[in-house]
Order: sequence, then C-alpha cells, then structure tokens
Amino acid sequence: MLLWLFLLFTLVPMLELALLLELGGRVGVLPTVAFVAGAGMLGAWLARRQGVRAVQTVRLEMAAGRMPTDALLDGLLVLVGAVLLITPGVLTDALGLALLLPPVRRGIRRLLKKWVAARMHLVVVSSEGAFEGAGPRAGRKSPSVILDAEVIPTKPTPAAGEPRDPPGANR
Repeated sequence: MLLWLFLLFTLVPMLELALLLELGGRVGVLPTVAFVAGAGMLGAWLARRQGVRAVQTVRLEMAAGRMPTDALLDGLLVLVGAVLLITPGVLTDALGLALLLPPVRRGIRRLLKKWVAARMHLVVVSSEGAFEGAGPRAGRKSPSVILDAEVIPTKPTPAAGEPRDPPGANR
C-alpha cells in the first residue's frame, strides 16, 4: 500500500509535468494552458450532468425496491473522474474525461464487479440450509448452521378507546 501511495504522489506528478512540458514545447504555452483549462471546464460540465443522472438512477432503483449497485458504482466513477479533472495535467484529464463517458464506465464497472466478487464470500442461510452465494465457492452447499432464537411475546396494541400502559411500562 505504501508503495502505491509513493507511486501515486511522486511518479504521477512527475509524468504529468513531463507531459505538460512536452506539450508546451510542441504547441506553445498558451494552447497548453487553454487545453488544460478547457478540459477542466468540459469535465466539470460532464461530471455535473453524469452525477445528476447517477443520483436520479439511484432514486429510481430504490423506489422500485431494487439495490442500485450499478448506479452507485457509476456515481463513484463519476466522482473519481471529477477529482482527476480537478488535478491539473494531461494524463489525469484524459483519465477523468474517460471516466465520465458511460461506455467506459460500463466496462470499468464490469471489471470492478468481477474484482469484488472474486474477493467476497457470501453465505445465504435459508430453511433449506446454507449455500455459498458468491465468490470462489459459489453454488456449493455449506455445512448447516443452527441458529438459537427465542420468541418474546408482546401484548397486542390496544384498540381505540381502550386504556394504554403508561410510558415506560413493560409490555
């Protein structure tokens, strides 16, 4: 992890600086600054648009009673793309803009799902027994697990007009 952070905060800025200097040497300083500023403005507009779309999709999925997994991943990828666009540089702008394009996000989302599924272990417990639901052991039956539970009876809610227990009384 420390190596990744070192690479992220040292090599990426050095690469960005080299790319900016090379671009500035080939096309000039003003066009290079205009490119970086234009990419940032375009990215901000796209990030806002795609972010609003992702939030709307999350709301629609939740209203329909479905888990909005894809929409949440899209929102996360839009956020990462926006952060990359805020960071000045050619490479980060290109990566940020790519993350704001729906076809690119679909592909990355697919890869992320596979990566997470390979590292996740899910066990579904039902009256039939326990089954491995995801991960490397998907589909295999797990040894039965016995859960100890206790039912605690409660008093029925009184009908309208009947006296209620005072607050704090045990039910």
